[in-house]
Amino acid sequence: MSLALPFLECMAADAMPVDGPMRFCAVYFPYGIVQRQLGTDAARWNWFPHETGPQFRFNKSMAALDQHRGDVTVLGGLSHPNGRNMGGHDTADTWLTGAELKEGHLENTVSIDQLAAMHFGDETRYSSLVLSSDGGVGEPTRSSTLSFSRTGQPVPAANRPRLLFDRLFGADPRSLVAQRQSLESSRSMLDLVLDHSRSMRNRLGKHDRTKLDEYLESVRQIEHRVDRSQQWLTVPKPSVDATGLHLHADDTTPSELIQTMYDLIFLAFQTDSTRVATYQLGNMNGATSIAGKFPPLLGLAKNMHTLAHDARKNDEGAEPLGRWDRFLTEQFAYFVRRLKETPEGDGTLLDRTLLLYGSSNSQTHVNLDYPLLLAGGSGLGMKHGSFLRFDDEIPLSNLFVTILNRVGVPTEAFVDSTGELTEILT
Repeated sequence: MSLALPFLECMAADAMPVDGPMRFCAVYFPYGIVQRQLGTDAARWNWFPHETGPQFRFNKSMAALDQHRGDVTVLGGLSHPNGRNMGGHDTADTWLTGAELKEGHLENTVSIDQLAAMHFGDETRYSSLVLSSDGGVGEPTRSSTLSFSRTGQPVPAANRPRLLFDRLFGADPRSLVAQRQSLESSRSMLDLVLDHSRSMRNRLGKHDRTKLDEYLESVRQIEHRVDRSQQWLTVPKPSVDATGLHLHADDTTPSELIQTMYDLIFLAFQTDSTRVATYQLGNMNGATSIAGKFPPLLGLAKNMHTLAHDARKNDEGAEPLGRWDRFLTEQFAYFVRRLKETPEGDGTLLDRTLLLYGSSNSQTHVNLDYPLLLAGGSGLGMKHGSFLRFDDEIPLSNLFVTILNRVGVPTEAFVDSTGELTEILT
């Protein structure tokens, strides 16, 4: 049996801080949460606590995080100004970008995880992990990925644990010579594609040029991955213990699937295979998202989309959605616990990892007052243990500037930011 090695100071590259790497992970769930007026029985399922400040108490849907209250901050009132007038199911695409997606003009901008990946991703085998329940990229305004490249192109998400595990930790049965020849062949082919595409670009109309540029950006992303693979070809992948991992979990076993994806992010962070990850727990396309059926598979009567609509319409719908929220919270709390229980240097993995958990809807079709929770990062200058509520003049991008600066990506401004959220800093 082999075990994952934690980060050791002797592994540090010259550019790495001597006290260890800094990491960021964002986890998204769609359609919003339970919000009920205080004094009603349904309010016990509210996602947001009833009291602000350090005396806050988690309600039933978030109770699994009570054991971690000293490592988390609940944030209320924040949203993206550019998303407030968008369609009710359009804002997952912009949760990490803050962009404005207008009808007929769907170009996105770079997401904060990819900014971090570009800053220090070359220090790890993989610049980032992009995961989702549905996989791929989805469609504009119903994206199946949270991550967008420097030109706003969606980064495809992985959703199959076995393939992800093999990519991170699996040994290639081919010889080094064969692997190198394969990569060189791929590089040559990509060069031919790029040369040919450039030569034909001037003969195209404006619309076709835009489509070609999107395609070329995808080719460049593949080219970059090939280059990275060549750089890491002679560096063995870390050996990890796969005992307990449900690598064959799929969309029929949501508990095992979500837990295993968290496990794989944990292992990737622990072995310093990457320092950036995103995980979308369901996209905003209620008709086709495979994650929509997760609640019925867990014993709830209706799909994810319908649960959210019912919870907004009547008090009877609060408990079913609250139970779904509770399930998601329990899974996230498991991830937090794994990071917190793993030593690293003088602290734990959680101390130098910032986790953002939340949604871009407060209730279905309501793009205000995003439910957000920030966890970890006590070694990065974060102050936790409170429920903080902000007015709507504070853009969510202020939180993003704060996160990027804490994980070592110097950032003065992002989209519509006006500064940092100093309330969450020590």
